[in-house]
Amino acid sequence: MKAMILAAGKGTRVRPLTYDLPKPMIPILGKPVMAYLIEHLEKYGVKEIMVNVSYLHEKIEDYFGEGHQYGVQIGYSFEGYTNDDGEVVPQPLGSAGGIKKIQQFGGFFDETTIVLCGDALIDLDIKSALFEHKRKGALASVVTKEVPWDKVSSYGVVVTEADGRIKSFQEKPSQAEALSNFASTGIYIFEPEVMDLIPSDRPFDIGSDLFPLLAEKGMPFYAQTRAFNWIDIGSVTDYWEVCQSVLMGEVAHLDVPGIQINDGLWVGLNTSIDWQGTRIEGPVYIGSGTRIDAGVTIVGPTWIGHGSHLCRGASVTRSVLFEYTRVLPNVSLDEMIVFKDYSVNRAGVMKHTSEYDPDAWANARDRRNKRRSDTDTNSLRRNTV
Repeated sequence: MKAMILAAGKGTRVRPLTYDLPKPMIPILGKPVMAYLIEHLEKYGVKEIMVNVSYLHEKIEDYFGEGHQYGVQIGYSFEGYTNDDGEVVPQPLGSAGGIKKIQQFGGFFDETTIVLCGDALIDLDIKSALFEHKRKGALASVVTKEVPWDKVSSYGVVVTEADGRIKSFQEKPSQAEALSNFASTGIYIFEPEVMDLIPSDRPFDIGSDLFPLLAEKGMPFYAQTRAFNWIDIGSVTDYWEVCQSVLMGEVAHLDVPGIQINDGLWVGLNTSIDWQGTRIEGPVYIGSGTRIDAGVTIVGPTWIGHGSHLCRGASVTRSVLFEYTRVLPNVSLDEMIVFKDYSVNRAGVMKHTSEYDPDAWANARDRRNKRRSDTDTNSLRRNTV
């Protein structure tokens, strides 16, 4: 079996994280989502993996290279072009169109292939899914999960016969219009013949174009309903909830990195914590090279990225701080994601740092901000003597 990871999208619903990161590079416990997928494929003996890329493609390619560190081979198919000014312009071809381009170029899909979206954590039993696919004589299979009826509008849902044969698809129907609450998980198994159905002269999507075509033609096209963990990062709110669940230990096989130095507290290498007046309630991870000043309060589940600095009197509660975040003195961050110049609260409301007065956080690598926070801290010390 071979694999294809879909990684060409812009991930607009996960902004601001995707202003600077392609969606598959969004970290969970400090590691990109796509890394977990590659490790899972390797575990089941899938060694040849193609990845279609477009938006911020170099960040994916530079991180994963040709896959040697994962014991696999990774190839890339870029969707876009270079304009007259030498600028790289992404031009996604649609999820199915990207597959067609790869097939036309080198005939990669010459055996059964599993196709995965690059933005979800899974623990699917791939061997069992492949067995069912073969047993039914399927040309294409879709792995589905039952979702609450009030959530169907967020997914493409599958309508099937009693034996699992797919009759139709509904793309994000309203609850009133939905004929099923079994959602496509973005995990597909294809035989090579499927590639012949994809046109090469226009963008073509798997869910909205290819699957309706398979159903219309009455081809052996089946849904599989499986019990497995599927954690989809569809929005920035989903991301916050995923991070909370992972830190709470609610997701199997995902362990907090670092060294546990206290109940519910993990730290990376070379962290500095001034415990005078400091209170930390786990689960909390403090990344390597992070400085925690005296009088800081941290309430978990909270993830603090490496190289960060929590200044005196700062308070961080149930939040995710990306690397090199300096939380300024006496600032409180509650149920927030902080990524460079942006924050997003639990409700998904995004703000730029310039919208906060006074400033709430800064870049921990900026010496000007360090001098400022040190001045504020010294002032606090003088005022409390």
